[in-house]
Amino acid sequence: MKTNHLKQKAQRGFTLIELMVVVVILAVLAVVVVPNLMDRPDEARIVKAKQDINAVSSALQLYKLDNYNYPTTDQGLEALVVKPTDGPEAKNWKKLLDSVPQDPWGNPYLYLMPGTHGAFDLFTYGADGVDGGEGVNATIGNWNIK
Repeated sequence: MKTNHLKQKAQRGFTLIELMVVVVILAVLAVVVVPNLMDRPDEARIVKAKQDINAVSSALQLYKLDNYNYPTTDQGLEALVVKPTDGPEAKNWKKLLDSVPQDPWGNPYLYLMPGTHGAFDLFTYGADGVDGGEGVNATIGNWNIK
């Protein structure tokens, strides 16, 4: 008879107070964790833009090694994918990228040669598409990547 009584007690489930404690703990965790996770997509886009700029900058360096100059602004980054037909001839042209990437916000990367910050400028204006700004709206360029 005692074993029956123990089985019934074990099958009762949780009390209302126990459930409320769990709900409060989950609410506190949500308040602490969710804001931290909400910023992650923006951080990931910034990191992706920096990685893209580094990769394309490396391809531009290879282009210069092969052809003795960078693509002109008019030839653009497309010169890394398709042999340019205008401007300085690319005698030793090789396909260096499968395609010209877009920035994480869906805009094309901007390229200037000669650049105002170096031999060339490769950059994105960030989420807002406007020069300057801070955080996710900041201009990210090959001159300011750490």
